[in-house]
Amino acid sequence: MTDRKIRILIADDHPLMIEGIRAVIESQPDMEVVAEAADGLEALTLYRTHLPDVALIDLQMPRMNGIDAIHLIRNEFPTARIGILTTYRGDVRASHAIKAGAQAYLLKTALRTELTEAVRVLAVGKRYFPTAIAADLADHLGKEHLTPRELEILGLIAGGLSNKEIADHLGLAEDTIKGHVRSLMDKLSARNRTHAVAIAVERGFVTP
Repeated sequence: MTDRKIRILIADDHPLMIEGIRAVIESQPDMEVVAEAADGLEALTLYRTHLPDVALIDLQMPRMNGIDAIHLIRNEFPTARIGILTTYRGDVRASHAIKAGAQAYLLKTALRTELTEAVRVLAVGKRYFPTAIAADLADHLGKEHLTPRELEILGLIAGGLSNKEIADHLGLAEDTIKGHVRSLMDKLSARNRTHAVAIAVERGFVTP
């Protein structure tokens, strides 16, 4: 039995969030923060320097986002144990994080109740996904994915563009755009354009 502490790297562009996470971690006798990064590039550099047992990485940061940082860290250190920190619950973001190599998905709103358990689970080589996240993933499993063109159009709809404006922007016929809009509305089970955007934000197709 070892009394070595779990060494943790935190990456988040909000100093108050890092401060809060550090306070929770340092309240535990078996954990310590060894590095703090403000963006994905710094997270990669500090990971190389400190080789932490667990890295907690924010999903959205300047210079390099959390997904890209995880890709790079996992490519260089295949056994890295990484948890995503995020404000967003969307199943699409969770799927992207998992594909990038994250083994835990932590909502910032639940850090006080779940953070230390997640760190210990990660440290012993297991995965940690809160019940709500696991339920979202299961609920949308097997549903049709949006095509790259539908995602592009969805982003433009979220930006307030009409079908004609989207057609002009993409150099396509307005009828073609209408067909894509009908398809993505069906796939999202949306009642109208506003509802489609709300669903897209909730699930992580579109970043608010």
